Amino acid sequence: MCGFVGYIQTYPKAINSNMVDTIKKMNTIITHRGPDDEGYFFDDYVNFGFRRLSIIDIENGNQPLSYENERYWIIFNGEIYNHIELRKELIDGGYEFTTHSDTEVILALYSSLKEQAVQSLRGMFAFVIWDKIEEKLFGARDHFGIKPFFYCEQDEVTYFASEKKSILTTMSEELDVDSLQHYLSFQYVPEPSTLSKNIKKLLPGHYFTKEPGKKMDITKFWHPTFHPSNMEDSKVTKEIQETLIDSVNVHMRSDVPVGSFLSGGIDSSFICSIAKQINPKIKTFSVGFERDGYSEINVAQETAAALHLENISFIISPEEFLAELPKIIWHMDDPLADPAAVPLYFVAREAKKHVKVALSGEGADELFGGYNIYREPHSLRMFSYIPTPLNHVLKTLSSVLPEGVKGKSFIERGVTALEDRYIGNANIFNEKEKKELLVNYQNGLENGKVTSPIYSSSLDYDPITQMQNIDIQTWLKGDILLKADKMSMANSLEVRVPFLDTRVFNTASKLSMDQKVRNGTTKYMLRKAARGIVPEHVWSRKKLGFPVPIRHWLKDELYDWAVKLIHESQTDYLFNKQQIMQLLENHVNDKMDNSRKLWTILTFMIWHQLYIEKQDELQPQRTLQYAVN
Repeated sequence: MCGFVGYIQTYPKAINSNMVDTIKKMNTIITHRGPDDEGYFFDDYVNFGFRRLSIIDIENGNQPLSYENERYWIIFNGEIYNHIELRKELIDGGYEFTTHSDTEVILALYSSLKEQAVQSLRGMFAFVIWDKIEEKLFGARDHFGIKPFFYCEQDEVTYFASEKKSILTTMSEELDVDSLQHYLSFQYVPEPSTLSKNIKKLLPGHYFTKEPGKKMDITKFWHPTFHPSNMEDSKVTKEIQETLIDSVNVHMRSDVPVGSFLSGGIDSSFICSIAKQINPKIKTFSVGFERDGYSEINVAQETAAALHLENISFIISPEEFLAELPKIIWHMDDPLADPAAVPLYFVAREAKKHVKVALSGEGADELFGGYNIYREPHSLRMFSYIPTPLNHVLKTLSSVLPEGVKGKSFIERGVTALEDRYIGNANIFNEKEKKELLVNYQNGLENGKVTSPIYSSSLDYDPITQMQNIDIQTWLKGDILLKADKMSMANSLEVRVPFLDTRVFNTASKLSMDQKVRNGTTKYMLRKAARGIVPEHVWSRKKLGFPVPIRHWLKDELYDWAVKLIHESQTDYLFNKQQIMQLLENHVNDKMDNSRKLWTILTFMIWHQLYIEKQDELQPQRTLQYAVN
C-alpha cells in the first residue's frame, strides 16, 4: 500500500532541478500514504515519485521498480492477492524474478500480455508503467475503484497521482461549479469529475495508454454485470461461504500484522469470524459515541468475546470530533459529506497503533442487497396495479401536500418511476431545493445526467438489481471506498475489503431478487451463509452502519460552531446563506430533520476554507506537518 505521483511530457527534456523539485513536492505532500520509504525515477519523458508503506517483501519491494533490463518502470499502489499463483505461472513460462513482491509480478505480466495483463489481476490497484523502448505509458485502476487514480491532462504535460492534492501543488485550485451542483445531491462528487476543473479520476475497471504528444486513450476492461440464476438456497449458501472464505484467506497475505475492524453488524463479524480461523489471535478495532443509540462498541465487544478475540475500542467525543474535522476534510481531497467518514478516521487511527493492515466489510451491502432502501420495490409494489389515470391524480395530490405530512413521501415514491427517484443511497438536495440554495443554478445538470446511462444499461434487471447497479457505479466508489481509502491512508494504515473481490462479486451476481430481500430481510442469503459462522447475537441484528449523532449535535454542541462557519465562509458567491440559516433554524426547532442537508453544506464550507480560501487558522500546524513530515 503506497502512494505515487508523476507526469509525462510532450517533449523530451534533460533532468533539471525544477523537475526534481516538482516531483519531490508532489511526493512529500502524500507522505502519510507511505512513511516507510520514498523513491524516484527520472527519464526524458516521464518522472515518477513514490511513497511506500511496506507490507509485502519489505526488504526488496521498493519502488519505482524496473523489469527486463530496465525497459519497464512501475509505480504501484495496492495489493495483488493472487500474486503467488501468477508468479508460478510466469516462472513456468520462462519469466524470472529478483524480488518476492507483487509489484514485480505486475511488470512481468505486462511484459507478457501488455494491456490484457489487467484481466488476470485479483486485488486492489492503481499503477502506471513506462515502457522505455516503445515510449508508451500504461496505467490502470482496479475493478471497483478501491484505490484512487487522479490525472490532469494539459497541452505539454499530463500529471497523475494517488491524491489530488499532489497535482494541486503544480497549479491553482479552480472550482468546478458543475460538480458542486451534483455534490449537493449525492454528498460526493460523482466520478470521473472532481471539484477541480481540470483534474479527473480514472474510472474503476479502466486502463489507459498514452504516448508523448498524444491524448490519453482510455479503455474499459470490466464493469459489473448481473446474471440471476435459479440456484437453490442451499447451493447459494455454500458458494457464498466458499468464495468468501477464499477471499479472506488471500486478503490476509501479508508480511506484517493484520487486524480487523469490527462493528455490531453482520458484514465485519462475518469477516472477523473467517479471519479468526486463519489467525486465532487477530486483533479487532471498534469506535463509538457517548450518546445512547450511537455506539456499537458493546455489541462488537460481545462478538469479539464470543470469538475469543481481543477488541480495542475508542469513544469519540464531540470536542475531538470537531478538532479533527479540518484534517479529515483536508485528507479527503474533495468534500465528502458522509458523517461515517469521521468514525472511520478514528478507528483507523486506533488500529494503526497495533497493526499495519486491517480488514473491513465494505461492499457487502452493494453486492448482496443490504441497504434498507432495497426493500422499497416490495413496499411500493401496490402502485404497479393502479391505473395510469389514478396514478396521475395521486402524483398531483402528493405535490400539493405540505412537507412533513404523513404519507406524502410514500405516494411520491410510488407514483414516480425508479430511474426518476433513485440516484443512490444519498439524495440530499432535490433540484427544486438546489435552485433555492445556489446563487447560479444551472439547468441541464440534473441528477439524471449521472444516473441515466447506468439505468439504460440495466433495463433487463429487476428493480433491486437496478438499484444495486446504481450504487456500485456511483455510491460505492464515490463514497464508501473514497472514505475507506482516505481515512485509512491518513493514518498510514492499509485497509483491505474481502467482499470487493471479483470472485465474490461473481457469486453475488447470480442471486435472484428474492435471495437478496425476502420477507423484509435484506442481505437474505448472506445472512443465511453467515449463520453458524458468526456468533448468534449478530445474525439477525438490524443494520446500523457507522451512526454519527450530528442530528443532535447540530442542535446543541455544534450549533454555535455551525452558525460561525456559515457566516465566516466566503461562499456567498455560491450559496444563498439566508436559505442555509433557515435550514438550521428549522432543524433546531424540530420543524424538519435537516442534519444531512446541513452537513453537506458545512463540509463543503470547511473544504472551501482549506482549498479555496487557504485560511491558515483552519490549517493547524499539526495538519501541515502531518502532510510534509
